[in-house]
Formats: sequence, C-alpha cells, structure tokens
Amino acid sequence: MSALDVTIAGELNLDLILQGVPEELPVERELLVSDLNLTLGSSSAIVAHNLAALGSRVGFASSIGSDQFGQIALARLEAAGVDISRVAALDDRKTGMTVILQRHAGRNILTYPGTIFDLAIEQLDFDYLASARHFHLSSFFLQRGLRADVPRLFERLKAAGLTISLDSNDDPDDRWDDGLRHALKYVDIFLPNAREAMCLTGANQVSTAVKELARLVPLLVVKLGAEGALARRGDREWFSPARKVAVVDPVGAGDSFDAGFLHEYLRGSEIETCLASANLAGALSVTRAGGTEAFRDAEYRERFLREHAAQEA
Repeated sequence: MSALDVTIAGELNLDLILQGVPEELPVERELLVSDLNLTLGSSSAIVAHNLAALGSRVGFASSIGSDQFGQIALARLEAAGVDISRVAALDDRKTGMTVILQRHAGRNILTYPGTIFDLAIEQLDFDYLASARHFHLSSFFLQRGLRADVPRLFERLKAAGLTISLDSNDDPDDRWDDGLRHALKYVDIFLPNAREAMCLTGANQVSTAVKELARLVPLLVVKLGAEGALARRGDREWFSPARKVAVVDPVGAGDSFDAGFLHEYLRGSEIETCLASANLAGALSVTRAGGTEAFRDAEYRERFLREHAAQEA
C-alpha cells in the first residue's frame, strides 16, 4: 500500500488579498482599503493543503526562495499534514507572491512569479512522485520551467500505474495551448472551469466546449461557478448544483473544488458523490478570505461539512 494517496508538483507562494479596493486607482494617491489577509496561495499548494485537511495523504514537490515568505508558505502546508520533504529552498531567489485587489465590481490579480518558473523536471524526484496512487498538476501555463516536459512526465507516471488529474487554470499569455492537448493524452481527470473550457476549444458555449473536451479525456469535470458543476464521461453526464452560502472571498474556490473532488475520487466514490464533495469544498472555501483559511480551522471546517452534509441528506 502506498504511503501517499496523491503527489503534486507545482508552484508555492502566498496571496496578499486586499479587500474594499477603490474602483478607481489614480496615480500618486494614497488610497485606503477595508481589510487585508496574507494567506497560502498558488493553485497547486491550495489543492495540496485542502486535500490534506480533508484527510488525504499528500506529498508536495516545489521550489521556494530563501526568504520569510517561502518559510511561511511551507509552514502552512506542513501544519495541514502535507509532506514537504521534496520542496527545495533556492539560494538568492525570491518566493512568488500574488496580490489580489478585491473590488465591488470584481478583482484584479497580480502575480510576481519568483521561483514559480524555476521548477523543472530535473528537480523532481520521480520515484517520490510515483510512490502515490495519483498525481495532480495545477496551473499548467504557469509551470514554464516544467511545461514542455509535462507530457513526458505524465507518460512515465501512467506507466508506473498512477492516475493523473490536471487543472489548467488561466493562461496569462492567452494562447491556450503550449502542449496542453498533448499532455491531455495521459490525463484521467481534467478539471477546467467554464471560461477555461471555452478558451481551450474556441467555443462560444460551454456545452460545445464540454463535448469537444470530453472526447480528449476519460473524465471531464467543469466548474460552473454559482451554477454548480458538471462531469462527463463519454456520452454520460452528471450535474451537481452549487451550495448556497454567504460568499466572503472567491479566491481558491476552484482549487478547493478540485481537492473535494479528488478526495472522494481516490476513495472510490461514485461521480455524483465526488461532485457533491467538490461543491461542498468550494462552498467552504468562500466563507473565509483566502483559499485555505476555512480549511485551516479544523473545528469550523468539520462543523461546516457536517451541517451541510446533513442538510443534503
């Protein structure tokens, strides 16, 4: 029996979330915001943290800089029970940081990559990654040092007997390929949101994008935001409505969704159960600022999951 359920390789940084940002940002002015939160950021790390908080055994491979930001991020993962033995601290490098400006009308996301682009296939311990039953990759387009080798890595992991999931996340360059379709040849579960699915296919409707992407992977799972989520395997489709909760902050909701889905998937649950768990995890995430804060508070997390599971029953 494997010591780990899931291994993840990807970016590790913090999020600085500024809330109540003015709608206009004139230059040379000191402007006030209503709140701030410094939390664990990066899609890969949020998935790892929240999977571990839900009870999965998770191993994480990444790079951080030789600074306090990296140590804070690492401590957050370790506190959740993630194995961080394959995270490398790079001398004279800075850990990445994402600044999120929350306005009434929406948000702006600014990322300093730091060590995100430093992660390369040569740094990865393949035997460690292959020691789990499943491998997950997030932020395909941000993994610039690793991206070209992702198909080769996936092929080797599949040959070693692992199942593989992928969440492409956004493409900052807005090209929406860079080898992604080649990588999908080895993916068991693909987890885009509706916008990403349409960008990847060039489709004008989610339904069209779903049909095209479902031909490329065994299981497609599409996040539909406030509408919920759907899954498609071949010609069969499932839908699960979103949970109704008061939204404090949407940062990391999609990554939390991934964690909820994979946690149940690796327990052998039916697709309907996986989708319900994913929506529940996403709903939990948005009740506190940051993608992991609601999961860090064990008492709050367990009470929320218990109460909402009871409501569904």
